[in-house]
Amino acid sequence: MAGGRRARQETRREIEQFLSIGPVQVAELDLPGARGAEDRGTADTEGVELRPGPGGAPITSGSVFVLVRRAGRPVGTLLGQVPDGADPVAVLAGLARELPPQAPPEPLPVPPSASVVVATRERAGRLARALDSLLAQDHPDFEIVVVDNAPVTEETRELVERKYGERVRYVCEPVPGLAIAHNRGLAAVHGRVVAFTDDDVVADPRWLTELTAPFAADPGLGCATGLILPARLRTPAQVLLESHGGFAKGFVPRTYDPARPPADEPLFPFTAGRFGSGANMAFRTSVLRAVGGFDPATGAGTRARGGDDLYGFVRVLAEGRRLRYTPSALVWHHHRETWRDLETQAYGYGAGLTAYLTAILVNRPALLPAFLARVPGGLAHARGLTAVRGPEAGDGAGAAGGGAGAGVPGGGAGAGVPGGHDSRTHPWPRRLSRLQRRGMLYGPVGYLRARRALRTVGLEAR
Repeated sequence: MAGGRRARQETRREIEQFLSIGPVQVAELDLPGARGAEDRGTADTEGVELRPGPGGAPITSGSVFVLVRRAGRPVGTLLGQVPDGADPVAVLAGLARELPPQAPPEPLPVPPSASVVVATRERAGRLARALDSLLAQDHPDFEIVVVDNAPVTEETRELVERKYGERVRYVCEPVPGLAIAHNRGLAAVHGRVVAFTDDDVVADPRWLTELTAPFAADPGLGCATGLILPARLRTPAQVLLESHGGFAKGFVPRTYDPARPPADEPLFPFTAGRFGSGANMAFRTSVLRAVGGFDPATGAGTRARGGDDLYGFVRVLAEGRRLRYTPSALVWHHHRETWRDLETQAYGYGAGLTAYLTAILVNRPALLPAFLARVPGGLAHARGLTAVRGPEAGDGAGAAGGGAGAGVPGGGAGAGVPGGHDSRTHPWPRRLSRLQRRGMLYGPVGYLRARRALRTVGLEAR
């Protein structure tokens, strides 16, 4: 009784602390040309372009989360403070030039034909915003397929037919579940590469080209993922999530090859969350079809709560195909906005993690010995995922291009960059850690329940 009362009091304190988190503006800063040593630390603004993030207001004084580009190419992020009366362009350009240099990009081959699948359910307003950005892609040969998952109204179909006509194909999937919807889209597409994104993103104009071009350069590539940054940081929930890593995986391209397991990933390939997220992923269509697509007993909308994207990554790697993380393939994601959203998200992520692992072992029992060999390290990894993370900086290897503290005047060990993994700008509440652990315990049960539920609608897990 006393323990429960203490937990409730602790949660109330955490919520009060959470509600004290202030908003952060989101912006893009484009620096001209290739960086030279002579421009480091200068405040020259010639040729510099500053613009707000998708749908944002002009940048003013205060805290600003900035995506830094070089000649249009994303190279890093920073968190800057613009003083009252100061020129935001000058302040943020000066900070941007402190980011570490990046290797010049490799020339891109002509990308293969592509299909974009967007699964949605009763969110026509958000879907329209996403589709507008997808239709503005510079890819030379692509189609868009909207999968309306278990709709209860005609709103999505009417939107697609009224506003987008023949430019977007509409498909209805009556059985709920994100993986089921993605499999329905996979069956309908014509492109050599199939990309998946969500209805709550805004895609950069070069997103699809950057995400799919690696498939033309590497015949052994089975999957590609890209960079996900926050479209808004207006609420405490959005800022808290991003300050603990969000969905970003950094600005350094990386190829994961099952024939050469990475030395710094002892749990490879089972830590699939390190490879990317479902809001920004693409597969060679023939490869994804050959492995049976996504397990329909995983994903949002099922009792498993998630894990469909992670399942897809590992299934492709298990077939000997490579996976490429491509940070130039950028989408802006609208994070969830409330404390209740974070509670749901924490539990769902925990459940999805262990649900996808269960799915892998059920569908690919040959992977069991490799999985068991990694169990001790996996338990340590799980403890780290659900640890109560304080506001002090992590290991300094932040994914945001400059690590913790980059771009913050006077920034050091205690100053974090939203989007830098383990920057820990704000403490991670114990309540959310407990929910994530509970979700991890539930995940295998949820997956098995989802498999049983599929049989009632005539489907089988894969």
